[in-house]
Amino acid sequence: PPGRRVQSSKLGPAPPRLLTEEEYRLQGELETPRALAELRSFCQSPEFSAWTMVSRIQSPKRFADFVGGASHVTPIEVSAHEREFGLESLSIDEQLFEEDDDDDEEEE
Repeated sequence: PPGRRVQSSKLGPAPPRLLTEEEYRLQGELETPRALAELRSFCQSPEFSAWTMVSRIQSPKRFADFVGGASHVTPIEVSAHEREFGLESLSIDEQLFEEDDDDDEEEE
């Protein structure tokens, strides 16, 4: 019936479903390498203006290495990321929360 269509269009589209933490992690693991491969492929194509790009970036050698197949992150960047977001940071957060809990008990 036409009445239903009009009513549903007034409500607008349904909000998108948010990803779970696991879905987000898996999507990153699948899509990041795919996107990096696509970027490498484009940078190797005749349509890509290497001179224009090189004139705009801070590290032309690093970029050239990436296009040639090297990783997009350095070991130092990986270590820094692990320190900030890896398991080490989780244990630090837990320690901070534990200390806060102890402080609350002392104040009572």
